Amino acid sequence: MKVIIDCNVWISFLLGFQKELMHSILTDEHIDVYVCPQLLREIGDVASRPKIRSRIGEEDIEQLFKLIKVYCINATITYQADVYIRDSKDLYLLSFADSIEADYIISGDKDLTDLEKHRDTKLLSPTQFRLII
Repeated sequence: MKVIIDCNVWISFLLGFQKELMHSILTDEHIDVYVCPQLLREIGDVASRPKIRSRIGEEDIEQLFKLIKVYCINATITYQADVYIRDSKDLYLLSFADSIEADYIISGDKDLTDLEKHRDTKLLSPTQFRLII
């Protein structure tokens, strides 16, 4: 199963939430988690915001990126999705899903989860994904 985890879920995990779910996802031999340079950049940018930095240290961010490096597959976007999405900055995730033929995008962003599906990729909240694994 090919899965993309949106930035907001990674940040939630960094802040100490979603630990059980993330452990389940990252250690399940039937789940491959994919990241791309754009997603890694967004995680770094959001993790550097003052509101987030007031709750975590540089070491926490470094540990997150080490975890991603160990447990995730790095790929690139090779296809540009051409669909309407309320927040156009999230279009890269749909393009990435098309590029790797992802089964799921896990996100806490209603702009994405309200779509429910993009081509063959299902868009689920962490709670919804927890119910299927």
